[in-house]
Parts: sequence; structure tokens; C-alpha cells
Amino acid sequence: MKRYLCAAVTALTLFSCSKVGPDNPYDSVDFEYGRGLTHDQIVLGGKLENPYKTINIQTAYEALYPTKSREPVQTNCLYVRFLPADQNEYRALEKLGLELVDHPLDYAIVKEGDWYHDSTVAEENITWQYTVVDKDFAFPAIRYEIIDECFLSEISGGTRADGVDWDEVERMSYKLTGNEDLIPATKADEVVSGVPSGRITIVDPKANGGKPVGVSGISVVCNSFIKFDIAKTDRDGYYSMSKSFSSEVHYRLLFKNEKDFSIGFNFILVPASVSTLGTSDPSGVSVTVTRDSETKLWTRSVVNNAAYDYLNRIAEDDLNLPEPPSDIRIWIFNKLEPSSTIMMHHGTVVDQVKIANLLGYWAGLVTIFAPDITIGTAASSAYADIYATTIHEMAHTSHFASVGKSYWDDYIFYILESFIKSGSCYGDGSVEKAGVCEVGEMWAYYLEAKIYQQRYGGTTPAFGTSYWFHPQIFRYLDERGLTASEIAAALQEDVTTRATLKDRLVSLYPSRKKVIEQVFNRYN
Repeated sequence: MKRYLCAAVTALTLFSCSKVGPDNPYDSVDFEYGRGLTHDQIVLGGKLENPYKTINIQTAYEALYPTKSREPVQTNCLYVRFLPADQNEYRALEKLGLELVDHPLDYAIVKEGDWYHDSTVAEENITWQYTVVDKDFAFPAIRYEIIDECFLSEISGGTRADGVDWDEVERMSYKLTGNEDLIPATKADEVVSGVPSGRITIVDPKANGGKPVGVSGISVVCNSFIKFDIAKTDRDGYYSMSKSFSSEVHYRLLFKNEKDFSIGFNFILVPASVSTLGTSDPSGVSVTVTRDSETKLWTRSVVNNAAYDYLNRIAEDDLNLPEPPSDIRIWIFNKLEPSSTIMMHHGTVVDQVKIANLLGYWAGLVTIFAPDITIGTAASSAYADIYATTIHEMAHTSHFASVGKSYWDDYIFYILESFIKSGSCYGDGSVEKAGVCEVGEMWAYYLEAKIYQQRYGGTTPAFGTSYWFHPQIFRYLDERGLTASEIAAALQEDVTTRATLKDRLVSLYPSRKKVIEQVFNRYN
């Protein structure tokens, strides 16, 4: 798959516009948890005996309750793996609500990581996906294998009220299957178990007095063998699982946000990236991400919070802006500078024949991966800079929601053509379709600067004001009482030049005609 990914990255770079800001170093806060974790490929050790296999739970039950009359433990779930042939089959599994993991759950992990690819599967193909399904699950027409028949007491509603301590049965099964070392050490004869909970936070040194804030709306996933649970962090980063665990638990972050966007491009191309938090006791883990944390975890957390903030800010009682399409896909490239809002997951680019002809081989390739937004962080890794870039690209998604695919194809084609001809993604504004770029970038730079200033204070930054288009027009109107919502209302499908933008604003707000014409004439 590596050769395909390299080609895709090269192709996407052509669509991008470069946004580079200054670095902003700070005195880092020392939060040690997770500092030694690696985020590359998982390295597996030997196969382990699954303590949740039905026969193992039955043996553990009989060892604890030898005289208790009871029906044999009945299988209530299956440990299985799927091999999706393509992205469509992968998405079909997702739509069934399955929690998919790319590595086997019954092997020791020698080296933690964020991804795994089975050596028996070709690099360009999706690897085996492991999960747990109900015993009566209706399998789709996707290749699968049943690995184990299993029993989870939560599924059968087992509680201590039935006279059986299922947590203790679970622990006994771990002991009898050779997994006793995964049971946390007891303290004063009290067995350590519990419902995992904690807080995931991040430090933005320029905001909130440098104190940690929550990594908002992401999934915290935990498992021990086939026993899974998942919880969303709230706005302040707190999470709490619903299941009790009696053994050490493997924790990881899944960057699929409750606001209906995901941060993907792990190594294998799945909709949402994973960052491991390692293995800890069942009480839960709390992590504070700083600039000194692993780069992928850091950038994913910053981009997540920026997109989350944007989607909060566009609410009717705040900025009142058009809502972006659902299921926005964001890719982060830590080794590239440009960022873009290509909206391919929502049908742009490939629908236009002239773009496909211009890209040739690349056209078919990039459609396989279909991002909506790409964020390049190579030129600037400071929180505030990545935040600003993400807000800029999210502003484009609101514009896209108002104007549609055909408009966006023209926009992307202009940037692509300008880059190929001049090396500048914005060009000089002299060729066909330049007005579409002009209107779009005026809006994105204006909103980026506005939200940035409201977050960090100080004077409003002059983002984009050195280009041939003039986002300061919107800033001028904003300062004279025209709201961001009112400006957004003018960004309609037929507004494709600065002149039509001015006319639409005058048409919508005739009482502001004088100030509108004044600022447009100033930057004519």
C-alpha cells in the first residue's frame, strides 16, 4: 500500500493551497503518561488463550461453584474477523455498528502502535478486521471467519443477583487460561476492578492560561481480549465506560467525533485514525497531550478541537452559519505544508471530465481515498497555527454547503490549473474562474481571522490580506455592523466574482449600500 499512498499524497498536494504561519515554542508541561508509547505498527507476540471462550468460562464457573446447580454456560457472542475487499465493504461493516479492530485480540502485544497489517494480506488491500458479534448475527456477503464461540455476562444480563459473581468467574477464567498476569495486583485483599473513566486533555499555551482543556467529542475505546467498551469524551474531555473490567485494559483514542467528522489517514486508509494509550488497570486512564507528545497524537487532538469548536461556533445562537455536510473526512499530513478543502468524499472533482483529463492517472487514484479536508502541518506545528488552518478549511465547508459541487469543481480546477502553470495555488486572479477562488478565499481568511481573534485576543490578524483578493473587505463590513451570518447569506451559487458579490450584498442589505460600495471601491 505504501506506493499507492505516496502517489495519492502527491496528487492531493496539487489541489492544495499553502498556508504557513510562524512557529510558537513554549515551556512544555511535563505530563508523563504515554510518553514512551510508539505510534507505528503494532508488533504482536504469541497467541493467547481467550478467557471469554464459552468453554473457558464454563470451566471457571465450575471451579468456583462446584456444587451449584446451573445450566451450562451458553454461547452468546462470536469472535470473528472480516476481510473487506474494498472501501465499500468496509463501510458496509461500519454501518452495521461493528467495532472493528485491525489486529487480532487474542495475541500478546510486544510493541504498542496505532495500526497493524496482516503479512498475508497484500499491502494495497484492507487488512483483516476483528470484532465481536451477537451469536445470531446475520453475516453480510463479505468474507469472514468465526474464530471463537464466546460468552460475555453483560450480554446475558448476568449480575450478582443470580447468585453468581461473574467478575470473579471472569478472573478465574483468566487464571485458568494462563492470563493471570493480566489481573491487576490486589491491594489489602481487595481485587482491583472497575468501570474505566478518566479525562483526555490538551494544552494550548496561548489559551486558557496554558491550562489543559478537554479533547472534545472523540471516542475512547477499551478492550481486554474480546470484551469491548466505548465512550465519548464530553466537551471537557471526561469519559466513562459502561462495563466493568477485572483485568488490565488496552486503551486507545478513535478520532471519530460526535460532531460527525473524522480524522483519518492512519497508514491504512480507514475513516478514523487511532492513537494508542497503551495498557493500564481497569480504573481508566487520564492523558494530557502537549507539544512534546507524539506528533500524530498532538496534531490529531489539535485539529479535532479546532473542528469541534468551529461546529459549535456556527450554531444559531452564535455565528449562525451554514452547517457543513455530515461525515466530513479530514486527513492530516505532518510532512506536507499545504492544506485544502477538496470535498471529495462529498462528490467533487471526479465529476468533472476536464479535471480527470488533466490529472490522468492520478484522477482514479485519489478517488479511492476521498478526503474532504487535508491539513498540512510541516511548516508550523504550534497549536494556534494548526487551529487557524483548520478553522480556515472548515469555513470552506460552510461555503460548500451553500454553493454545491459544480461550483466547487470550478474552484478546485482554478487552484489546480494555477499551481501547474505558475506554482502558486491562488494565481494572480487574471484567468477564468478566478472570481470563484476570490470569493471563497475572502470568506475563509476573514472567518479564520475573526474566530482566531475571538479565541486568542489581541488585534485581528491580517490573514490573507497580502494576496490579490481582499478578505479585509469582509472585515471592514464586520466592523461596521454586518455580521458573519449576513455575509454568509450572500455566498450563493451564482456569486462567482467580486462584482456579483457586491451586488448581492447590496441587494440583501440595501440600507448598507453606501458602506458596501465604499469598501468594494476601496479595494477595486
